[in-house]
Amino acid sequence: MNRSNREERVRRLMVTGPPALPPDLAAEAVRRGARALRRRTYARRVMWLLLCAATVAFTLWALTARPWVEPPSGTTPPLTGW
Repeated sequence: MNRSNREERVRRLMVTGPPALPPDLAAEAVRRGARALRRRTYARRVMWLLLCAATVAFTLWALTARPWVEPPSGTTPPLTGW
């Protein structure tokens, strides 16, 4: 495509103006945007709920298992000096 061809196409586009848009385009965009916002809000709430549940589960496990305490010895120490 040479330069004069491109210029002619641009001139035609400028003369004809913008293409006609469907009349319900704005309403459709608002509807889709609201749906996306609802989905995002729902996903965020589910993620917070899962995070809280995981925190509670970990806390309860840590309180019952007490992983920071050394386990009791399986054998008794030797008796010396009797």
